[in-house]
Amino acid sequence: MRLDKFLKVSRLIKRRTVANEACDAGRVLVNDKVAKASVNVKEGDVIEIQFGTKSVKVRVLNVQETVKKEEAQGLYEYL
Repeated sequence: MRLDKFLKVSRLIKRRTVANEACDAGRVLVNDKVAKASVNVKEGDVIEIQFGTKSVKVRVLNVQETVKKEEAQGLYEYL
């Protein structure tokens, strides 16, 4: 699954366009490498998102095309 779509489906970022812009600005790292929005995300990948002064680091546990709001946190775990 594309990185920008995973960020939206998992609700780490609310909109896909915002996720796309964050990737273009170099604020999203996958496995400690700056990632473009088109990078393929798979289980076990570590994603780090930099929001201003703080950053969020998560490990991908599951990849699904669609998921309910309540189940979205099951797609990743905070590190």
